[in-house]
Amino acid sequence: MKRLSEIGVGKKAVITSFEKDDLFIKLMEMGCVPGEVVRVEQIAPLGDPISITVAGYNLSLRLNEADHIFVEEVQH
Repeated sequence: MKRLSEIGVGKKAVITSFEKDDLFIKLMEMGCVPGEVVRVEQIAPLGDPISITVAGYNLSLRLNEADHIFVEEVQH
């Protein structure tokens, strides 16, 4: 299992779980729910933030937010 912050550009992953903290509800409200497929679209030049596609729309996350999302990488 990896953290979303460890997934490279163009890679897809399935959300498996979250670290239990105050970001949990915020992330779920943004469409980051277990079982959802996410794709890393871009990583900013300095590495933060990252842009992902989830639930049919684009979302920017700070690396510290992406660190709280556990994923399983999907092979193409």
